Formats: sequence, structure tokens, C-alpha cells
Amino acid sequence: MKLIKSLLKRIVVAFFASTILAVILLRFVPVLFTPLMFIRLAEQHNRQQELTLIHTWVPLEKMSPSMAVAVIASEDAKFVQHHGFDFEAIEHAAKRNIEQPGKRKLGGSTISQQTAKNVFLWPGRSWLRKSLEAYFTLLIELFWPKERIMEVYLNSIEMGPGIYGVEAVAREHFGCSAQKLSRSQCALIAATLPSPLRYSSKHPSAYMKKRQARILREMKVVPAFPTK
Repeated sequence: MKLIKSLLKRIVVAFFASTILAVILLRFVPVLFTPLMFIRLAEQHNRQQELTLIHTWVPLEKMSPSMAVAVIASEDAKFVQHHGFDFEAIEHAAKRNIEQPGKRKLGGSTISQQTAKNVFLWPGRSWLRKSLEAYFTLLIELFWPKERIMEVYLNSIEMGPGIYGVEAVAREHFGCSAQKLSRSQCALIAATLPSPLRYSSKHPSAYMKKRQARILREMKVVPAFPTK
């Protein structure tokens, strides 16, 4: 029994030490690959599709300032104010999902939570995954400034089949760098984020254009996000 307790203690200490070290390290080092990228490659392989992974890391100051504003307007209006979790949004999503079970489920995840999931975890809705997401969200909010969270988010988020990050989607869909994206293009990219494999910023549907227009209106009340 003592041996088992000692082993468990070592495992717990190793987990916390390694995860904290990883979060501190990634405060400074570009995130070049994420678990989701490898999961998508495996899915492509299983479907006998051409393996596609397009991703180029760029610092926040080399992105259009409108890109951060667009995703805040679209995904997380309280990003600058909260400390990782928007409890009002979580409550609203839970209530809507209960009252309207036939509709697409709403999520209450913040940009911080999505960044934690993208960088350290895998897709899914299990309690284990959500618990680890909460843990990593607390860590990145503790060790990373908001500018770093936004920088990692915009570099790691899936933005189309095999496309990850704002630089990749700017090149593939608009033929320009992330720095040259217009305000309208940023809103269109942000409009795809609830389901980037279903919606396309390259060939937007009428529904996507409506979402783009709504995000553009909401961007008017979002303060400019600081670059480093």
C-alpha cells in the first residue's frame, strides 16, 4: 500500500510539474503543432484523402488588428475582462440547450478555454476533458498575458480543412498575409469559427454573409486590442 501511495504521489507531482513547465515554456515559444492537427491528419489518412496541414506561425503584431477585434466580437465579448471563464455565457448556453434541445448546442467557452483545448488537449465533451480544459485555462490565465493568449489562439485555431491559424487562412482564402486582411475579411473568418469544416470564408454562403454583417456591427463597440 505504501508503494502504491508513493507511486501515485510521484505521478501527481510529475503531472503538475510537467504541465506548469509546459505552460511557462509556451509563454515564449511558438506553438507549431497541436493535438488537433495530428487528429485531423489521422482522419484524412483513414478516409484515404491527401494529407493536408497548412500552418504558419506569425506574431500578433504581424496580424491585422481587426482580426483580434473580430474574434472577440464573435466568440468572447468579455475576453479582456474575465479571468478565463464567462459564467454568464455558460449559464445562458446551458439554459438555451435545455429549453431548446432540438437546436444546435450552444457553447459557453471563452477564447482562453478554446486556446487551452487547442494547445494541450483533444476535442470532446467528456468530464475528464472538460476538467483538464478548466485546469489548463487557469494556468494560461495565470502565466500568460491576454496578448499571448490571443496570439496563440489566432495561430492555432482551425480555420478550414487542413488550415490552422490566421496566416494560413489569409494566404489560402484571400491571397494575402494576415497583416493585410481587411476588417471585412477578418469578420468573415471569425464567422466560420463555430464550425470551420462546415463553413468557408473562401466561398461564403448567404448565412455566412449574415453572420459577417452581424460581427462587423458588433466590432464597432469592441475596443482595439493591443499588440505587443
